Amino acid sequence: MSFLFKNKYLPFVFLTIYFLIGSYLSISNGITSDEYHEQLNWDVNFKGILSFFKTGKYDELINYGDRYHGIAFHYISQPFQLVFHKVIANLNNLTDFGGYLISKHFVIFLLFFISGIFFYLLSKKITNNLNFSLLSTILYLLYPYLFGHAHFNPKDIPFLSFWLINTYISLKIIEDLFNEKKIKINQIILFAFLTSFLISIRVVGLIILLQYVIGFIVLFNIKKTSLSHFIKNNLLNVITFPILLLFFIYILNPILWHNPLEIINSINWMSKYFNDICTLTLGNCMRSLNLPSSYYFIWLFFKLPIIILLGLILFPLVEKKILNNKPSSIYYITLLISFFLIIIIFIIKNVAIYDELRHVLFLVPMIFLIGLVNLFYFNKKLFNTFSVITIVFFILENFSLNPYQYTWLNSFAKFTDIEKNFEIDYWGVSNKNLSKKINEYAENNSINKDICVYGDIFAKHFLIKKKFKCFKTYSQVDEAKERPFFAYKNLRNVKRSNPKDCTLIFNETYSYTFFKKKISVGTAWYCS
Repeated sequence: MSFLFKNKYLPFVFLTIYFLIGSYLSISNGITSDEYHEQLNWDVNFKGILSFFKTGKYDELINYGDRYHGIAFHYISQPFQLVFHKVIANLNNLTDFGGYLISKHFVIFLLFFISGIFFYLLSKKITNNLNFSLLSTILYLLYPYLFGHAHFNPKDIPFLSFWLINTYISLKIIEDLFNEKKIKINQIILFAFLTSFLISIRVVGLIILLQYVIGFIVLFNIKKTSLSHFIKNNLLNVITFPILLLFFIYILNPILWHNPLEIINSINWMSKYFNDICTLTLGNCMRSLNLPSSYYFIWLFFKLPIIILLGLILFPLVEKKILNNKPSSIYYITLLISFFLIIIIFIIKNVAIYDELRHVLFLVPMIFLIGLVNLFYFNKKLFNTFSVITIVFFILENFSLNPYQYTWLNSFAKFTDIEKNFEIDYWGVSNKNLSKKINEYAENNSINKDICVYGDIFAKHFLIKKKFKCFKTYSQVDEAKERPFFAYKNLRNVKRSNPKDCTLIFNETYSYTFFKKKISVGTAWYCS
């Protein structure tokens, strides 16, 4: 495989094709379960910002239930949404507001694409090997689980992307200190701003400060220097960074403007987020406010590619090759310790997470790098062979699963009953195809479109343009007194009973490569 990269244009061609396909898929997707809520968070905050500058108060924001949800991502996405939402609405033949919701998907994918660049830079720093860096980055970008989330996840993918960016910048600064290079003040300003931006997407971003500390501890141990000596030689930067960090956090989070101590309430609120959601995990309902420690390891085992799991197992055999007194080992050790320490902290503090690993997606690139680096140092030819096989497999999986790549599970999961043991379409992307089939059935059977459609709250943006007018939630279907009507169930509703005395008109499914059984993500019904 390495000979392919002797053509300097090949990586550029791959990235161009990848970006164009990924961008299109992101803006032609369904409307996910978080879209309304994320937009509401921004609307309330934006009204609060305007009110604060006009009157010095913003009572609506202070009394808003999700006032501690960070809105930094919206500073990037909203201008794009404002300019392009009508174009995207026309492309998908849905309402303007539906177009406004979906248009942010491109920005999400763009950030993930950029994160791939920083993944490449980290790979290069750890191994100083071009072939490894390119192959590992292609694996990262094509990994169906992340690629799927990159099409719509407005919290976890931007957070993951900025975590990677800040990880690289922090370790590059540490490397410069190792080489006794002077750290410029503009580096510190950028570093403080980007760190605060991460924290302002999700307040759990504060934990990256622990990763920074770990990096410096590793530096001190390798460099054989002391904290006091470091502070003495970098006093201005040591003082400047926390001041700028606090300033930028304050500026980027409107809820702090009336009381900066709200940051403490934000930490407490988000660590025990009130949605006590049940995540189906190996057939068991595991509730987000009372998770067993096994939750993380079960999902990591079934979500990580086998090539990564293999790499992790090899650590004892390659430890001496990787751990040395060079800057590359600072990168590796920092990622390794940070990953395990953050997981341990989450378990000890019983932090509320749900929907598989979505709230700890930012840890996946770390464990990706660790596993791939281990395999590379164990045997370069083995790494190349497994990487090529996995890349081909990922391409096939992305085709067969689209648009449900975010539900991806590795081959170990295929030995279980996937639908009974794991979450399926908890984001509701299936609403686009389900609404399309409902419209086709109505037109082919000359059914009056004045009848109600029972489902989630999102498909109406696809159906209003088709002249449907009545929309209710699936939970109301048992109370339906007037027939006929349409009903569709997806999201976690897939575990509810089917509507009574109704005809199944469509079953939305996908199948894994080399796996015969189809996975159902949603069904549409006609109830006459």
